[in-house]
Amino acid sequence: MDAAGAALARDERLATALRGVRLTVEQVVEDPAGAVRWHVVLDDGRARLVPGPAEAPDLRFTADRATAAGIASGRLSAQRAFVEGRLRVGGDLSKLLAHQRAVAAVDDALAEVRAATTFD
Repeated sequence: MDAAGAALARDERLATALRGVRLTVEQVVEDPAGAVRWHVVLDDGRARLVPGPAEAPDLRFTADRATAAGIASGRLSAQRAFVEGRLRVGGDLSKLLAHQRAVAAVDDALAEVRAATTFD
């Protein structure tokens, strides 16, 4: 979480890609030991990663641990997981469509962290 937050904070390209975008995306990873939640706040040129649930997320992605690890590592596409019912999406999907470029920019900013992360 710390590495991802730092990657978002130092990526200067995000300021341009996120200009005018206001979006909160919550991630929920279900695990037998309990759900883990965090959210990403895109706020007019800035991106922040925040531990815990969002007060009022625009979107929420929910998956079990294996599915989340597969998506994060690139072994499984989010689209495939969604079609197979392994990734559930809640909230206003029109915002996801409207802000595809911003979400892709955040994904790009996190590429280095993803590559350095191991998934047990």
